[in-house]
Amino acid sequence: MANVLTSGAWLSAPTKKPSFFARLLRVQIESRQRRADRVVEQYIATRGLQKLSDDTERQIERLLFKAGQ
Repeated sequence: MANVLTSGAWLSAPTKKPSFFARLLRVQIESRQRRADRVVEQYIATRGLQKLSDDTERQIERLLFKAGQ
């Protein structure tokens, strides 16, 4: 049996399950992040970019703004 002092078990009290709306919001935020990642990956893949310039960053920002509307 693990020692409480070495395992830190006394520090990790049971936590309350997040509410339905908190979980829904987290899933929605994660989904939007994945979509943004895909948009950026697709942009970079189609342009064959090796380095990101200021202009490239501006173009990606515009794409993400359009995708969010």
